[in-house]
Amino acid sequence: MQPNALLDALLAEAGMSHAGFAAHVNQAGRSRGLALRYEHTAVARWLKGQRPRGQVPDLLCEVLGSRLRRPLSLDDIGLGLAGSPSADVTAHGSPPGSPLGGFVDRATALWRADGQARPQLLTAGAVCGTPAVIPVWEWENPPEDADVSRAGPTRVGPEHIEILRAARAHYELMYRRAGGVATRDRIVRFLGSETAPLLRGSYPDALGRGLYRATGSLVAVAGICAYDSDAHGLAQRYFHQALRLAKASGDRGLGAYVIALLVNQSLHLREFRQAVAFAEAALRAAGRHTTPALSADLYAMQAKAYAQLGDGVAALTCIRHAEAAAERILPGSEPDETGYVQPGLVNVQVAEALLGLGDLGAAHEQATAAVGTPAHDRGRVHRLAMLCEIQLRQGEADRAVAAAAEMAERAKGMESLRLRDRLRTVREQLLSSGCSGAEETSHLIDGALRVPL
Repeated sequence: MQPNALLDALLAEAGMSHAGFAAHVNQAGRSRGLALRYEHTAVARWLKGQRPRGQVPDLLCEVLGSRLRRPLSLDDIGLGLAGSPSADVTAHGSPPGSPLGGFVDRATALWRADGQARPQLLTAGAVCGTPAVIPVWEWENPPEDADVSRAGPTRVGPEHIEILRAARAHYELMYRRAGGVATRDRIVRFLGSETAPLLRGSYPDALGRGLYRATGSLVAVAGICAYDSDAHGLAQRYFHQALRLAKASGDRGLGAYVIALLVNQSLHLREFRQAVAFAEAALRAAGRHTTPALSADLYAMQAKAYAQLGDGVAALTCIRHAEAAAERILPGSEPDETGYVQPGLVNVQVAEALLGLGDLGAAHEQATAAVGTPAHDRGRVHRLAMLCEIQLRQGEADRAVAAAAEMAERAKGMESLRLRDRLRTVREQLLSSGCSGAEETSHLIDGALRVPL
């Protein structure tokens, strides 16, 4: 049995205790001539995934729908028939064609379940194939949301949207400084306690689109933190949610940014053809809404994917496109989301692609340029790791040891499984090389890895 996250979230929204809910179900049953004697223990079993018998699921819809003043279906409360599109309510937001209201219920249910540290969410793997492609296809194709206005208990104003934007900036900075493992719990709690009530609030269409945009951007950062925590299924679910929110906002550029996050995850999971297809979808569908910074990153990631697929011609073509787009970036003209495309990022992406093609000389030139450009500590760790690998392959052991030592120092204090992967890889490469200073530098890396996350 899987915990019923939707029912749990709806109970919380309704403000009903387990005992109170059971009493209301018993009362609703009496109106139908049923002698029910449910107590709080029965509600606990339903939340753990047990399905009540007979007419009781309909009674649950009736009681909760009356309390929340909106009709609820069995799918809405997590009791749809097994195998229905929405049976997995904690999966990827909403089934195909689901109304926006149903998506909001499912999204907030996932936030609540994640905030409760449900272990199955953290250990679930990312889906591949058709289930991975459908959210991207739905973002790219009609129908669009004609009206996202909503009537709810709380009036949402522009000041609430500003709070969400400030929260996104706060958590992104925390992620860069402390890592996704340390940041994830904070942002998930914020989504559940502060963001969910706003989505269920009252707002006109124009304000609602701003609300969905701010929420989508914030949810994307939650996905980044989950990715950085090695919870790939959960990260993918957050990215899919952010993509649906971007569609509701009407902001194509935001959707393309979210797809860039999916491209990056696809590369990590070695789904190279999927990475190419997703990047093409973002560039095609967003069109003029794709900023130079985002275009540069998408083309650079495509180049890495093509290099791994052994298509050197396509990889080099994408590198040229990435470099041309990077030259068009104007400081201060990009949205907040693409602030990660700092000077030097495209260089290190191109270096990795060239390394995949076996062009060590050109890769070294790009990696050196990346390291020579100022960056925050997190970005610098990745750049130094790439430079170290290239230097070791070129036989420049002394320089590689120096780069690895700085990398270990920069990584201290960050709780990130992705950075730890880079540190372990560099440590193994150093020790395998047998170069002078490798043993001493490996001890520095061990020091950075010593504290458990």
